[in-house]
Amino acid sequence: MFGKIIWAIILIASGLGLVVKTKRVKDFTGSFSFAEKWFGMGGTYTFLKLLGLALMIGTFLWLTGTLDRIVPGFITNQGMPVE
Repeated sequence: MFGKIIWAIILIASGLGLVVKTKRVKDFTGSFSFAEKWFGMGGTYTFLKLLGLALMIGTFLWLTGTLDRIVPGFITNQGMPVE
């Protein structure tokens, strides 16, 4: 459990870093052509912010155990709850 909390802190901090320091990350990695195509001009910034947000939400779901209930429903039994 302690290891899970440490990983959660690291992952949430990484997600927060992507959201807050988007320009620095973009300057380091460069533009993502697929993001520019999908989101239009400035799409790399949008993609990085959405990625950081998804990382933080996914980590919170994993930490609380909610992700363990959601994911098996998509993988087995065609979306039916797993008992």
